[in-house]
Amino acid sequence: MYITASSSASSILRASSSYLRARLVPPSLSRTLAASSPPKAYRSLNFSSAVRSLRYSAPRWSHGVDWRSPISLRSQIRAVAPVIEQFQRKISTMASENPFKANLTSLPKPGGGEFGKFYSLPSLNDPRIEKLPYSIRILLESAIRNCDNFQVKKEDVEKIIDWENTSPKQVEIPFKPARVLLQDFTGVPAVVDLACMRDAMNRLGSDSNKINPLVPVDLVIDHSVQVDVTRSENAVQANMDLEFQRNKERFGFLKWGSTAFHNMLVVPPGSGIVHQVNLEYLGRVVFNTDNILYPDSVVGTDSHTTMIDGLGVAGWGVGGIEAEAAMLGQPMSMVLPGVVGFKLSGKLRNGVTATDLVLTVTQMLRKHGVVGKFVEFYGDGMGKLSLADRATIANMSPEYGATMGFFPVDHVTLQYLKLTGRSDETVAMIEAYLRANKLFVDYNEPQLERVYSSYLQLDLTDVEPCVSGPKRPHDRVALKEMKADWHSCLDNKVGFKGFAIPKEAQDKVAKFSFHGEPAELKHGSVVIAAITSCTNTSNPSVMLGAGLVAKKACELGLQVKPWVKTSLAPGSGVVTKYLLQSGLQKYLNQQGFNIVGYGCTTCIGNSGDLNESVASAISENDIVAAAVLSGNRNFEGRVHALTRANYLASPPLVVAYALAGTVDIDFNKEPIGTTKDGKSVFFKDIWPSSEEIAEAVQSSVLPAMFKSTYEAITKGNPIWNELSVPTSTLYSWDPNSTYIHDPPYFKNMTMDPPGAHGVKDAYCLLNFGDSITTDHISPAGSIHKDSPAAKYLLERGVDRKDFNSYGSRRGNDEIMARGTFANIRIVNKLLNGEVGPKTIHVPTGEKLFVFDAATRYKAAGQDTIILAGAEYGSGSSRDWAAKGPMLLGVKAVIAKSFERIHRSNLVGMGIIPLCYKAGEDAETLGLTGHERYTIDLPSNISEIRPGQDVTVTTDTGKSFTCIARFDTEVELAYFHHGGILQYVIRNLIKQ
Repeated sequence: MYITASSSASSILRASSSYLRARLVPPSLSRTLAASSPPKAYRSLNFSSAVRSLRYSAPRWSHGVDWRSPISLRSQIRAVAPVIEQFQRKISTMASENPFKANLTSLPKPGGGEFGKFYSLPSLNDPRIEKLPYSIRILLESAIRNCDNFQVKKEDVEKIIDWENTSPKQVEIPFKPARVLLQDFTGVPAVVDLACMRDAMNRLGSDSNKINPLVPVDLVIDHSVQVDVTRSENAVQANMDLEFQRNKERFGFLKWGSTAFHNMLVVPPGSGIVHQVNLEYLGRVVFNTDNILYPDSVVGTDSHTTMIDGLGVAGWGVGGIEAEAAMLGQPMSMVLPGVVGFKLSGKLRNGVTATDLVLTVTQMLRKHGVVGKFVEFYGDGMGKLSLADRATIANMSPEYGATMGFFPVDHVTLQYLKLTGRSDETVAMIEAYLRANKLFVDYNEPQLERVYSSYLQLDLTDVEPCVSGPKRPHDRVALKEMKADWHSCLDNKVGFKGFAIPKEAQDKVAKFSFHGEPAELKHGSVVIAAITSCTNTSNPSVMLGAGLVAKKACELGLQVKPWVKTSLAPGSGVVTKYLLQSGLQKYLNQQGFNIVGYGCTTCIGNSGDLNESVASAISENDIVAAAVLSGNRNFEGRVHALTRANYLASPPLVVAYALAGTVDIDFNKEPIGTTKDGKSVFFKDIWPSSEEIAEAVQSSVLPAMFKSTYEAITKGNPIWNELSVPTSTLYSWDPNSTYIHDPPYFKNMTMDPPGAHGVKDAYCLLNFGDSITTDHISPAGSIHKDSPAAKYLLERGVDRKDFNSYGSRRGNDEIMARGTFANIRIVNKLLNGEVGPKTIHVPTGEKLFVFDAATRYKAAGQDTIILAGAEYGSGSSRDWAAKGPMLLGVKAVIAKSFERIHRSNLVGMGIIPLCYKAGEDAETLGLTGHERYTIDLPSNISEIRPGQDVTVTTDTGKSFTCIARFDTEVELAYFHHGGILQYVIRNLIKQ
């Protein structure tokens, strides 16, 4: 286990004790131990003198060791703390014996000795395992290794082995991930919850130090940098200075968390994007802990955690509250998923990018239907895809709806590990273990036919250049059809593919002055062009491709218009190194794509303000302005409030559209611009060949770049290192803080669970249609000047310029409750077509902000529910999209379908998720949202079953049946306790 650098002897002892108890001792035995005198195993070890000798010089916010690699961090700790290992070995004999201990097998090193021992799948001698998808084998290995017949039972192992028969039956299994990944937007509320849970443990008379992560937790600060300064050599430093000015309190809180909680590594701001850092550095692929080898696996509080699947590491996004439970040793309860086999053949054509491929795959899988399933890629085409190409496809799993888009480890993976600076010995260990445990794919050998739940196939030669938009990632548009599609969008009624611009207004030209120069905007004019997001900035081929487009454009005399807000935000410092090495960064700079920072930026809405003259031209003339970005999300209102059309595109296409200045163009027929001597320049004139890109990658992307970047990553930067934080293990809440606030979740908590409950005579707070995203429910972007959150901040003396974003204020429940359903583009049917964050207070008929209406309902003691359509809660894995409604008093959501993570988050916060029966919805049932709703749910939890029918009645005499979307018995236990965190607290106290 990792030990924080400056931990005192007593805190290390407490952490070790609570860790080992929770991990190794069943609750019944734990209670016996607690009630009796310390056993000999405890008494025979003199901790105090041994632990006093532990002294490190590493920064307090690190894991307490110098950089080697995430793998060597653990071995360094073991070298200086053998007494803790001795303690662990002695205590482990008290735990329930693993029934599969006979399957522990030695993995020999080629030159003698052993790498370690592992739980061998082949030693089970079960022919069914050979047919299992690789992704399911990882679940199987975890179940065998963690089997104690308490948290993980032998029956669970059998369910997984018999996956072919059990997966269609929605059976439940436990899963214990190897580690947890956080970013700062979701990490701040997670650390707030952990701090709050410590206070709750104190109030209930228990040991607050039981609230400590039991698995490695890596938190990368990447979501706070905004694109304030662009087109400047000094943009990185200027934006970082502003980032720290806005977020000093948040960053100080995270730095406190890294010292107060064990096992937590914080990667400081300015280091990169969490998923790219995970791919290039944090991903272990195989762990070696206490001489036991096992596959790396990770859950993260960001939906694009799936990017690591491209490295052969099983990983996916979960809600913050689920991640917190996993940190505290709770097994994750999940439905054993079906696996879609996706066969790839052929090779991408010249000029086609990985982005084109992922947008094609996204559309195919959306159409196929993969929600709640794993997708596993295989076939001859795999060898033609680089690791970065695979990571791009895996990254967008949330956009195609899958839990994972998994690429098993093969030779390409091993080559990438070496490229990114993993040692030869580590790579040899990884290969040896995975081969021995049948988790490695060798395409040089005959392939046994694996069984999948369903099958898809794609010939890579069929992929063509494309973009996606204007409002959803899976609305792919072939590049050759873009102009026609754009004009259809202008004509179509308002919707995912429509803006309803009257014919006579479609050619409107808005003329304005930009820094004293004449300028103009039309419908489709590009005002934001951003090379951004882990999806693409992790891929050298598309990043160098963008540089080549910029170079060719410069040589032909083309120039991006100055009013286009251009930016380049790499996900890692490695990108800067290879762009400089290739000599292409200077051409990107000439086109305005100077590096603005290392973080998510435009992809999550941190696009910064548009120039006032541009913003006024858009608003005053009702222009449908466009953003083109190399991101993964383009939901309305996410990228920027003034860009109603948002297109996802590869980095080289971002540069091409910036040069064209409009999305209203046919690149095959119309020139992008003209040379100084008046000659037309076409798309083909600036587009690089695959050979040019490959040559640039080969000569510019070097292993030393990764090593030097990540040797420095935990050293921080001067501003971060100067942050001083308290040393207490309990947080001192500042009641005047507008960033960090003590939330009310556990204020009146007792040891007695509140029990199950129905809903009686509830009003409808909001009535939605399809595809309401977590961005609609809990926006991450800017705080509108007239919103309830703005009013709250102004009342507390915060100037408008210091509002920052909702995402940056997720540590303050007062602001986040006011920001719930505050998206300016949200469509609520109660408003009869009006767009915006308001609703009708049904008893009075008044139109109010959602927060104000909810407050009025709560003051009157009236419960509320939400009506919704299909895919409710799609998008980012945002726990505030469940916490916010709970704080507003919402008791249930009735929808046609839910996004996977959001549904579990609702359960985790004690909100009832209900689904209409097939073929029914609010419209077919004649529900208007003006009724009062009663949900007939038993008050005895033992009378509720996962997926059971529930009757809903209204005061207008309607009655209909819904399905209760508690999908597992464990979720029912969470509901019984009032939420997952309450469940965890009560269980820890009982241990």
